[in-house]
Amino acid sequence: MQGRLSPQVNGKIQAFPWKHWQNEFKIASENNFKIIEWTIDQERFLENPLMTEDGKAEIKRISKKYEVKIPSLTGDCFMESPFWKLYGKDRNDRIKDFLKISKSCSDLGINIIVIPLVDGGSIEKTDQSKSLTEFLFEKENLFMEMGLKIIFESDFNPKKLKSFIKNFNPEVFGINYDIGNSASLDYNTKEELSAYGNRIYNVHIKDRVLFGSTVPLGEGNANLPLFFETLSKLDYCGNFILQTARSKNGQHLSDLIKYRILIEKLIKKYET
Repeated sequence: MQGRLSPQVNGKIQAFPWKHWQNEFKIASENNFKIIEWTIDQERFLENPLMTEDGKAEIKRISKKYEVKIPSLTGDCFMESPFWKLYGKDRNDRIKDFLKISKSCSDLGINIIVIPLVDGGSIEKTDQSKSLTEFLFEKENLFMEMGLKIIFESDFNPKKLKSFIKNFNPEVFGINYDIGNSASLDYNTKEELSAYGNRIYNVHIKDRVLFGSTVPLGEGNANLPLFFETLSKLDYCGNFILQTARSKNGQHLSDLIKYRILIEKLIKKYET
């Protein structure tokens, strides 16, 4: 996840690394990280390199130079200012932002956009769900033409998320599974993957304590062996994104290497 190889921004666990984003590609390349998931915040939205022509050109250049791809984007801006909770001009402005992001992602070959339906973006009312789904249904063909998949990271329980996702075309829409979020909500891994495992197109890896915050891998309630064992029985071919806790002592790179080795061992152990 973008920013995890950089110092924290204003103490936040996740934020666009304004001063260090280019250097992250170099560090990633030197340490065998093949991909970076882009992030974009509502603050300084139009200044993000993704949103400018010069910025996009620099992203292309540096990605090619270091052979580090950007397959996906997490839109924290959607969580910070979710259009499905807004009305009138405010809603229309955020929808325009969504379409600008979609166009930029398509231009850069970023083919997955993660919509966080958690925290500030959580769907709490029927009209919010309707606002979101009506817009996405209307733009389905556009997303398909752009080569995009729009995927949801949700706090819905397994039954509700299964019911929600079945309304969407699997060629365009899917699920981002977050191991830590599910653990914090006390959801059953086997029940979740049985309900909608074939619609998971991207995985965020982190650990969280029950009904609590993100902690280093292995210190929370996430059952990583069970997840990878269960996932191995599905035809999953997506990426694994380290969205882990920030290093307590500032050793972000060494912690990420340690986590990557752990995940690689689990994948190998349960591969069929």
